[in-house]
Amino acid sequence: MLVAYAGWRLWKDALGTEPKRPETAERKAARDLLGVGPRANAEAIRAAHRRLMAEAHPDHGGSDNRARALNAARDLLLGRAA
Repeated sequence: MLVAYAGWRLWKDALGTEPKRPETAERKAARDLLGVGPRANAEAIRAAHRRLMAEAHPDHGGSDNRARALNAARDLLLGRAA
């Protein structure tokens, strides 16, 4: 564990940034569901979620399952705990 942290610190100090996380199939599916690109920032993710939830919310005649999927996709992309 300490070795991994030391490697991360060396990478961050040398490049000034954190190493890029590899794209997972789950993250790609979440981006596709929300219709955002790989470089979408938090504001774009929230805007896409808000737009889609206006149609998908159960209180507005939408599907409960779709609303849950949209919420899960937003949480995954924003790094929130499930």
